[in-house]
Amino acid sequence: MSDIYHYREITSSKTVVVKLGTRLLTHENGKLNLEYMQEIIKKLAGIKDRGRQVILVSSGAVGAGIGKMEMKHKPSSTPEKQASAAVGQGLLVQYYENFFAQYHHIVAQILLTRADLMDRQRYINASNTIFTLLKWGVIPVINENDTVSVEEIEFGDNDLLAALVSGLIDAELLINLTDIEGLYNDNPQYNKNAELIPVVEKITPEIKKWAGSSSSNFSTGGMQAKIRAAEIAVNSGVNMIVASGHDVENISRILNGEPVGTLFLAQENYLCRRKRWIAYGRVPQGALVVDEGARNALVSGNKSLLPVGVVEVKGNFEQGDLVYINDQEGREIGRGLVNFNSNEISQILNLSSREIYDILDRHAEEEVVHRDNMVIN
Repeated sequence: MSDIYHYREITSSKTVVVKLGTRLLTHENGKLNLEYMQEIIKKLAGIKDRGRQVILVSSGAVGAGIGKMEMKHKPSSTPEKQASAAVGQGLLVQYYENFFAQYHHIVAQILLTRADLMDRQRYINASNTIFTLLKWGVIPVINENDTVSVEEIEFGDNDLLAALVSGLIDAELLINLTDIEGLYNDNPQYNKNAELIPVVEKITPEIKKWAGSSSSNFSTGGMQAKIRAAEIAVNSGVNMIVASGHDVENISRILNGEPVGTLFLAQENYLCRRKRWIAYGRVPQGALVVDEGARNALVSGNKSLLPVGVVEVKGNFEQGDLVYINDQEGREIGRGLVNFNSNEISQILNLSSREIYDILDRHAEEEVVHRDNMVIN
């Protein structure tokens, strides 16, 4: 199948998530680039007018606060960043409201933290809210709630947030606009022969290696973050394109089926919505190390994880928490929700299921992790 054909499949996408990075939305001094915002919003309004559903994942709250407060330097401490976001969030959505209103479109601001997606009911509530807004013809503008986010509940970058939102609402396409052309097989700043990768059918260790060398000025929000986001997107049934946002016409080119940037293809056997939440909505609190027999049963047999296959427990976690499932070489083979806390699992290592009651002196599930609550890589 040719690369051109892959891109032509994009033209049928009805629900499109567009992510705008900080470097596109702000000047070097951190203040919002209002001229750019007007250009990109005109383009997004045109997409909406042609019948597609549009969801915007936008950075820029801190930048808006910097401009409003007339700061000479970007804030460096967490309280300063959160305070800048508190000033800027209302201003940012005001700009979006005013700019989209010029094209007769209504927007709604949604602020999320990782905690909103870790809790199953809040995850569903967020999904229902976005679906309702789309039904009403409203354009959701989504950002991380930087005023309250701390390390334990932050997404870390809006690449991750955009991918999670795309899976949350069953979008067909995520357009991740940034300040580079896409994924290269080497750093184009140092290697003039570096080649842009037009299509990624499967994210391999080699692809991840390229991501580490393709950009020199990225950390949070860099190409490695975009690869992590792509893994979430494609395993949620969402095509994702990383492309330069400096040329706003790239959006039209992409939706017209032209090859722009790097296309990460959605996997055919993608995760159902509940397993997406298990795999990506929650944060693992520990790890279980399994022997070779358990590994083979999990990977090839669609089996539950039993106590007899667990050889080591890492970390402290409670019943119902998400944990990594690793092989004895330290490689992650999956994730799952545990039926026991870490202390209990330590007591029943290598035991058969019928011995669990004698050790724990209570009725308990036979499985450490049931296959319905597990996602295997």
